Amino acid sequence: MIASLRRSGPVRPRAVLAFDPPTLVERIFGPEGLARLGAAVDLDPEVVTEVASPGARRRLADAELLVAGWGAPPLATELVPRLRAVAYAGGVARTCLADPARLAARGVTASNARAANAVPVAEYTLAMILLANKKAHSAERAYRERRAAPDAERLLTGAGNYRRTVGIVGASQVGRRVAELLRPFDLDVLVHSPELEPGPVPGLPGARAAELDEVAARSDVLSLHQPLTPETAGQVDARVLGLLPDGATLINTARGGVVDGAALLAELRTGRIDAVLDVTDPEPPAPDSDLWSLPNVVLTPHLAGSTGTELRRIGASVVAEAERFARGLEFEHPEELVAS
Repeated sequence: MIASLRRSGPVRPRAVLAFDPPTLVERIFGPEGLARLGAAVDLDPEVVTEVASPGARRRLADAELLVAGWGAPPLATELVPRLRAVAYAGGVARTCLADPARLAARGVTASNARAANAVPVAEYTLAMILLANKKAHSAERAYRERRAAPDAERLLTGAGNYRRTVGIVGASQVGRRVAELLRPFDLDVLVHSPELEPGPVPGLPGARAAELDEVAARSDVLSLHQPLTPETAGQVDARVLGLLPDGATLINTARGGVVDGAALLAELRTGRIDAVLDVTDPEPPAPDSDLWSLPNVVLTPHLAGSTGTELRRIGASVVAEAERFARGLEFEHPEELVAS
C-alpha cells in the first residue's frame, strides 16, 4: 500500500520508515496520513525493523528523512550518511539513534510528537481529577458492595469540585495542558516546578506557583507530571505524602519512579489518602503487591497516553513535520539531539 502512494514530479527528500512491528505504521498514520506523507516525500515502501540485512542498510543509506517511532532499532551514524532530519512518532527522537551527538554535529535536526501525546494524558488526568473530587471511585465500590444506596452522609460529605485545590507537580507540556483544561472549573490550581518563581504562572491564567511542600499540603488532588531524572526520582516521598490532607488523591501519569513506592504503599494501607496510578515502579506491579487489592487505589495499565484512535493525532503531527521538512522549513516541535 505504501508503494502505491509514491508520486512523480519535483525531486522530494527520500524518507524511510522505521518501526517495529511494521503494523504500527498503519495504526499511527492510517490511509490519509500515509497519502499525505507520500505526497510530501519520496517514501520508501519498506518499513525498517532491523539494521543487519543488506536491504535495510541500503534503504537507510539513501534516507534524508527518518520517520521513526516505537520499536525502531538504534541507528549507527555510519548507516545514515545522507540523513538530514528525524521525525519521531514518540516523545524522544534520540532513542532511535545510536550516537545522536555525532548526528547533531553533522547538522541533523529532529522533532518529536510529545505535544500530540500530551493531549490524551491531560484529558485522562482531567477526568480523574474531577472523579476523584467527586469521590466517584469510592462511591462506585461502596454501591457495588452494598447493592443498595451507600451512606451518602458518611461517604460523600465534602465531595465535589467547587472551590477545591488541585496541585500540579511539573510544568511540563502535560502539566501545563492539565492546568489549561482546569481553567473552566471552580478549582484553585497550584503548580510546583523548579523553574517557576512563586506567584502567578506565566501563560497559565489563574494558576499560582509554590514550593512543593505548600502545594502538597493544600491539594485535594495532587497530580504528577514531572520527568523522571536523578533529581526527581523518589521526589514524592514519605514526607511529601504525609503533607497531603486527609482524603486527598494522588494521581500519577508521569513515571512510577518519581514516587517512593514503599512510602506510598505505607500511606495507602492506612486508608488516609487515595491514589490513581497509571504508572508504577515496577510496571506492572508485582503480582503480590497490595496495589492490586487496596480499595483506595485505581490502577490503570499505562493507558493515559495515546491509544487507539489517538495514535492518529501523533501520525498527523509527524506528517506535518515531514511536510515542513520537505518545504525547507524548521520543525514546529524540535528536539535537541544533544540532551541539555
